[in-house]
Amino acid sequence: MAKRLLKFRDRTAVAGVGYTAFSKNSGVSTLTLACRAVLAALEDAGLTPDDVDGLATHRVGDSAPPSLVGPALGIHDPTWYLDQFGGGSVSHAVVAQAALAVAAGVAETVVCYRAINARSEFRMGGTGRGVPQTPETQYQAPYGYSAPPQQYAMYARAHMLKYGTRAEHFGHLAVTQRANAVKNPRALMRTPITLDDYLASRWIAEPFRLLDCCLETDGACALVVTSAERARDLRRPPVLITAAAWGGGDSFLSGADPTTTSAAALAPRLYAQAGLGPQDVDVAELYDCFTYSVIVQLEDYGFCAKGEGGPYVASGATALDGPLPVNTHGGFLSEGYVHGINHVAEAISQLRGDAGDRQVPSAEVALSTAQPGYILPATSALILSRG
Repeated sequence: MAKRLLKFRDRTAVAGVGYTAFSKNSGVSTLTLACRAVLAALEDAGLTPDDVDGLATHRVGDSAPPSLVGPALGIHDPTWYLDQFGGGSVSHAVVAQAALAVAAGVAETVVCYRAINARSEFRMGGTGRGVPQTPETQYQAPYGYSAPPQQYAMYARAHMLKYGTRAEHFGHLAVTQRANAVKNPRALMRTPITLDDYLASRWIAEPFRLLDCCLETDGACALVVTSAERARDLRRPPVLITAAAWGGGDSFLSGADPTTTSAAALAPRLYAQAGLGPQDVDVAELYDCFTYSVIVQLEDYGFCAKGEGGPYVASGATALDGPLPVNTHGGFLSEGYVHGINHVAEAISQLRGDAGDRQVPSAEVALSTAQPGYILPATSALILSRG
């Protein structure tokens, strides 16, 4: 059955971006983090809470829902809200659904946010929390196989065995993204690293070393979504939401090919909706919970052939001065992990031209992606354009 394409190309825009500081211990609640990020995004857009009639977030029991954030900010009667259960896979779908709400006229100004104390409180795969409620869990939990690094390590190993991907390929990615973070005053990790530093870092779950893994982070980020027409009258240059797609496929824990993600199925309809292709993308912010997730997405979003993601990175193609700058803020590996939304925020910064020393010259089109569909068979992505 042919899949219908969403028809809201360039009708909505991101008009404001807000952050809290990123840290290992925020010292405040996720509600406080959320409110601070929302207010910062509204200030960036030149708006106030009185202008907001929609709130949207995603969470896995570790954040503040709109039902708390709204009243805390004096937003008592929103016309639309989204409280999406889910991890990084749905991070970009939240922004897409906010855009749908605006395009449909059920809300005028929606603030999307993610607040998370992922280092000081609710640690992914850490002790003190239950295992995921999926059918496969009964076969994994008895063996202690439940943490994201363990699961992604298996996918990475499969890619290495099938295509000859090497540890050095992962290392080149980590080194390149750290070089970007050095230019980002918001980044948690700003000390340059070399390939030797990468190879000397301790094992977490083979083939992953410490520098293959994203940073457990306390922080929040927020985006203001409104109509493209209205955004043009606000404080900052608008960034258009040109295309959005989300969906899923087979669970990779149930026998699907572990070297190809759900992004491979989603990418064609994302590009078709935008009327663009991978050759038109000037900058890409690819979900980097681990180094491998970037390499497989470079393949599945069509920037290189299947199995060539590792050599593509090692060639320097994803550096700031390469043909496809990737994770220009340092990504989750070096800036901080805010579960997807800080990738969208960085794409917006690049398209507004305010990324400072890490600015990609003349960037007009950006791809930003969610977790590509491992562990849970879902993913989402956005194509954004300079307004």
